[in-house]
Amino acid sequence: MTARADLYPTGPEIERLRLVAAGAEPADLIIRGGSVLSPLTNEFLERDVVIAGRHIAAVTPVGHFTSAGEIIDASGRFVTPTFIDSHLHIEYTMLSPGQLARVSVPRGTTTVLTDPNGSANFGEDAMDYMLTTAAPLHIFQQVSPTTPANRELERGGIQIDEQVVLDRLTSDDTVTLGESNPFELGPVAAERYSHAIRHGKRITGHTAGQSGESLWSYLAAGVGDDHNAVTIDEVLERVRLGAMVTIMASSLTDNTPSIFSDLERIAPAYSGLAFCADDKHVVDLLAQGHIDHHVRQAIRFGVPPVWAYRMATWHPAVHYRLDQAIGIIAPSRLADLQIIDDLAEVRPSSVYVAGELVARDGVALFADTDPTPEWSNNSFLVPDGFAAERFTVATEGPTALVRAAEMYNGYFKRAFTAEVPVADGNAVSDPANDTLKIAVVDRHYGDGLLGIGFVRGFGLTRGAIATFTCMNMNISVIGTSDAEMAHAVRELRARGGGFVAVQEGEVLGAVALPLGGMVSNADWSETASALEQAHAAAASMGCTIESPFIVLSFVGLAGVPDLGLTERGLIDSATQTFIDVVVREDSQ
Repeated sequence: MTARADLYPTGPEIERLRLVAAGAEPADLIIRGGSVLSPLTNEFLERDVVIAGRHIAAVTPVGHFTSAGEIIDASGRFVTPTFIDSHLHIEYTMLSPGQLARVSVPRGTTTVLTDPNGSANFGEDAMDYMLTTAAPLHIFQQVSPTTPANRELERGGIQIDEQVVLDRLTSDDTVTLGESNPFELGPVAAERYSHAIRHGKRITGHTAGQSGESLWSYLAAGVGDDHNAVTIDEVLERVRLGAMVTIMASSLTDNTPSIFSDLERIAPAYSGLAFCADDKHVVDLLAQGHIDHHVRQAIRFGVPPVWAYRMATWHPAVHYRLDQAIGIIAPSRLADLQIIDDLAEVRPSSVYVAGELVARDGVALFADTDPTPEWSNNSFLVPDGFAAERFTVATEGPTALVRAAEMYNGYFKRAFTAEVPVADGNAVSDPANDTLKIAVVDRHYGDGLLGIGFVRGFGLTRGAIATFTCMNMNISVIGTSDAEMAHAVRELRARGGGFVAVQEGEVLGAVALPLGGMVSNADWSETASALEQAHAAAASMGCTIESPFIVLSFVGLAGVPDLGLTERGLIDSATQTFIDVVVREDSQ
């Protein structure tokens, strides 16, 4: 965890910064002659960045100071602050914090604001693990507001007491109250929002397609930023109401093309935009990048580079009240900066954190020394011999009309009804029409409690795939038959979680995630290789979704319209109530 106070200069550090800036003492490092981003004047200026210890002492005309411990020639290149990810769930990268740092820091992202809502299911020690690393990565907390998200709809792995949430909101390493269910009303939620505001913390939103009165009600709680805006209209509506939009480019969906599709319309909102990865797995981090991907995309679509870099640095620093420490190359700020040859390519040749060179030419110059946590042991509890009969949806007749969810735009779900076959009194998957049975299976209590629904959009024609569920870290499994689904669950049980793709008794792909069944502590390259093979296995089984495991983990999310699914059953997202899977004649 990173506390703001730890980033500020101490009294002795300030004394030295002032002496160096006055020319009375030599600097430790001067980065000479680069074009330095000046976000407050929207320009790049040829300057020297003068560094003493962890902080910037001065930004001067080129050549003003002639001596230093080291002088780096940056002439002809650009010097910018390092990037800030405004909203990230580290669990969904599938990497430990130390391994994430080795992937993201060389690409210029050195600060992440993290909501550990998945690890919260294993208690406070697990939450703290996701917020802590010895690597040069600043991790600030976005406090998960409720665990589980809705105690009436799901059990989750543990119930985090409300007082724990309130106490965490007062911590110096906390920047926001994390994303909450927009449909949660009542006095407990209201007091939580008020507590965050009164302690100077922002409130992160999750608007999921809201507009009009529903959105107004959510923002009235004090919600100040949102990463779910997809269209220009949604962005403008939120920014005009005072909420920053942190544009998401995740493994579920990339909203940069739609939001930057009409620059004339979106330009008035530039100052209200920042970037986040939200839920991005290691393969996409490697192939696309982290926040550097957003910057490249913005410039590619025509956003002026100075604005694109502001969105990745200064805007989030100011909004989350971190600007006294990071987000700008200015006196007394932490020397977190990068040297970039080409603004449009966004590939730093050198990355500095707190004045230390930590990456060069895309390669980390530090190791992952973080220990393996004890809380992750024996945390995957599923009954032995998990049988296909557990997935039975009892009904009569040759076919049944069922409620189903059609996937679109990443994790959004459009409700519809589908007619599926009935075999031996059990409504079953209909792969010929891409209507598959899906189940969320408890893995915390060992009783095998599960909820069942149907989903369209994965395209599986054979086999089954299984992974963990978003937020409560249960099992999410889909398949072309109940037997294949049961096999996938048994394989996850044997492996203690992770991802699997199975077909006809064989495991075609698997990703080991030994830390709580959701994160790997292996080298990032091993995890990425296994995930690529699992993706290929799913594709060989007919799956048409590029990143099927992470999409599958979000199908059940009850806060995203139109349907949710937990271990307790199928949910109408709008009313936050349980509904039957089979449409009965008297309900039509």
